[in-house]
Amino acid sequence: MNFRSLDEFWAFYVGQHSKAATRRLHFLGTLVALLCLLCSPLVSRWLLLVGPIIGYALAWYSHFFVEGNTPATFGHPLWSFLCDLRMFGLMLTGRMEKEIKRLGKRPVLQAF
Repeated sequence: MNFRSLDEFWAFYVGQHSKAATRRLHFLGTLVALLCLLCSPLVSRWLLLVGPIIGYALAWYSHFFVEGNTPATFGHPLWSFLCDLRMFGLMLTGRMEKEIKRLGKRPVLQAF
């Protein structure tokens, strides 16, 4: 798929994360990666490698086994990374559901 802007890709990205469990696993993966990055100078440089591996593993697991789609990272790695950070920030501030509604996406309700 060809996207002309990050905002256009964002709408697609949100649609690829329609299930709450997918978004939560992404949030957890991003949180772990950020914590590893922050702790690496104090603990070990290995955390610089471990953080992204855990982060992407959680995100990709959510796509393959929860959402049932292919990670957008495969086709658009930079934009996917930027959108993941945006989604993380919106979830951290409690504004992601509002953004889903703004874009007209209907989240799939499920327990997680």
